[in-house]
Amino acid sequence: QVQLVESGGGLVQPGGSLRLSCAASGSIFGIYSMGWYRQAPGNRRELVATKAASGSTDYADFVKGRFTVSRDNAKSMVYLQMNSLKPDDTAVYYCYAKLRTELGSPRYDFWGQGTQVTVSS
Repeated sequence: QVQLVESGGGLVQPGGSLRLSCAASGSIFGIYSMGWYRQAPGNRRELVATKAASGSTDYADFVKGRFTVSRDNAKSMVYLQMNSLKPDDTAVYYCYAKLRTELGSPRYDFWGQGTQVTVSS
């Protein structure tokens, strides 16, 4: 079983910064895409940012210019640098990966357990 483990969440004041990390482990042949989604109370889980193996990125409109997603492919890790945080950024942030577990297999979606980010004064 593939596991994604997030870290780096916590409490931060508006305008502050946090850096989230996610490590993937288990049976991994290759990671096609890796990144972050979030879910606030009462809301649906939504895209934050992802980065493909090609280097291309997808960002939600509400984080463009504030958040940066990066990857360390050798370590199967993805990071999310969050700057200029707003109270509306408060949510559980989930690591996401689309990957193959072995050569020739389909690309499966995997999710971490989530890490809480709270932005409050």
